Amino acid sequence: MYFSREQVVFQEVPGEVSLAYTISGCPLRCPGCHSADTWPAMAGEPLSEEYFRQRLETYAGLISCVLFMGGEWHEAQLLLLLKLARRQGLNTCLYTGLDMVAPRLQAELTYLKTGPWLRDLGGLESPLTNQRFMDLRSNRCLNHKFHQ
Repeated sequence: MYFSREQVVFQEVPGEVSLAYTISGCPLRCPGCHSADTWPAMAGEPLSEEYFRQRLETYAGLISCVLFMGGEWHEAQLLLLLKLARRQGLNTCLYTGLDMVAPRLQAELTYLKTGPWLRDLGGLESPLTNQRFMDLRSNRCLNHKFHQ
């Protein structure tokens, strides 16, 4: 599994400081995707278990969540990283263009954003969006937290 971007973000998961990874190789190829440069499977750098552990150690006490922008197509690798983050006491989030992910993945997630980006409906900030941002602990939709 490769990642093309690693950044600390504040808006993608409301109320959390997240270490975010944009995972390469998305097979969905949504029209208008803002991350089309990440479509090649080996774009960026490998996201190894060792590297991920080091990054969690570097950011210990500074982040509250780990966010993966994609990666569900690497289920076994993503599952391993989600479990590592959870063992460190961190919340976890996955942004996917799918409408649902495998139950094994969902069991390791605190938050889940589902649905492809559709230009006419907009993203999470739009009241018309088809996307849903869920807190899986309470099964509550948190889309309202993205509205201005």
